[in-house]
Amino acid sequence: MDAARLKQSWSVVAGHGDQVPLYFYSTLFLAHPETRQMFPTNMAGQRDRLVTALGHIVSNVDEVEHLVGFLQDLGADHRKFAVRAEHYPAVGEALLATLQHFLAEQWTDELASDWAAAYGLVAQVMTEAAQAAEAVNPPWWVAEIVAHERRAFDVAVLTVRPQYLLPFTPGQSIGVSHPAVRSWRYYSPANAPRADGTLELHVRAAPGGAVSSRLVYGSAVGDRIHLAAPVGDRLGLWSAGSSDLLLVVAGTGWAPVKALVEQVAAEGSRRRVDLYVGARSRSELYDSEAIDKLASSYPWLTVTYVVGADVHRPGEFVHAVDRALADGDWRSRHVFVCGSDEMVSHAVRTLAQAGFHAGQVHHEGLGAQWYGAAWRTAVQETTAGDTSGGGLR
Repeated sequence: MDAARLKQSWSVVAGHGDQVPLYFYSTLFLAHPETRQMFPTNMAGQRDRLVTALGHIVSNVDEVEHLVGFLQDLGADHRKFAVRAEHYPAVGEALLATLQHFLAEQWTDELASDWAAAYGLVAQVMTEAAQAAEAVNPPWWVAEIVAHERRAFDVAVLTVRPQYLLPFTPGQSIGVSHPAVRSWRYYSPANAPRADGTLELHVRAAPGGAVSSRLVYGSAVGDRIHLAAPVGDRLGLWSAGSSDLLLVVAGTGWAPVKALVEQVAAEGSRRRVDLYVGARSRSELYDSEAIDKLASSYPWLTVTYVVGADVHRPGEFVHAVDRALADGDWRSRHVFVCGSDEMVSHAVRTLAQAGFHAGQVHHEGLGAQWYGAAWRTAVQETTAGDTSGGGLR
């Protein structure tokens, strides 16, 4: 298998842009129509993910150690799409047909052999990882919605109870799907693990978001949803050791940080924790009652609300991180930042300029629409796609 030849041929194919995934999925669905039901109705975002996934695999084809871990995570995760071992040959056929179509006269027997070998390795690693995962976790958990509160026009707080325990650590993300929607979106539970196993999910309906819109506008108490195994470790409290914390959040980015606050309370440590909650207006502070309750319960927790838009100063906007840095010198602390990509990018840049080193600042990889935290971490160098869903599938 010639890695250089694979990379060169993929660069040619990728140059055809959106035509590549369009041809691939058309070929797959025509030859194997039974696979269509595993994909979302709207395939627009799925096309971007296919190209990005293949690009990541090909660019790392000569770095086996890096690639194998990525493929193992992908294989285990794809169980939630009902992907089975017998589906991989169908995908391989469609992939080789697509490559041959776009490479045209550049397609040779040697190149066909290289791509067949490369895909065979991908399929083997993903299949074995899926089989190994079966002994640890189910493909998904069925959970009942036991509480559904609309906190704003586009924000809902859901409490869900899985049929049986779904283990996770604060800061991780859990896949969520509604049975009526063939897509998945990842959310960080807004609580530390509870004795009754329930999870609190903070959901904002994203424009065009099939899963988030269904959860906010089309779900009610008693409905059942599906949950996937937790992923990601970048927001884990372990990464901060025993240090005091500065927490900077905005919007539903408060959810994983709320879980971290609960974890600090449960561990009984003597950390000092300062929380800055940013919002464009007071109406966006959808969980302020819970935040105030935490602040009044724990003397080690100090909360500062930062409402960015000031009616007395039109055109100005104050970011939570800017207010925090103006209030004091936090360089001895570990900082956790959660919010939109724009908010996180601004905060990380600002903290770096203020002298914080990378190991002090914790946040998820950018690209909030990727299907899971592990995926975002693996391909954070790549431009993110839109909406929730899968990787190779």
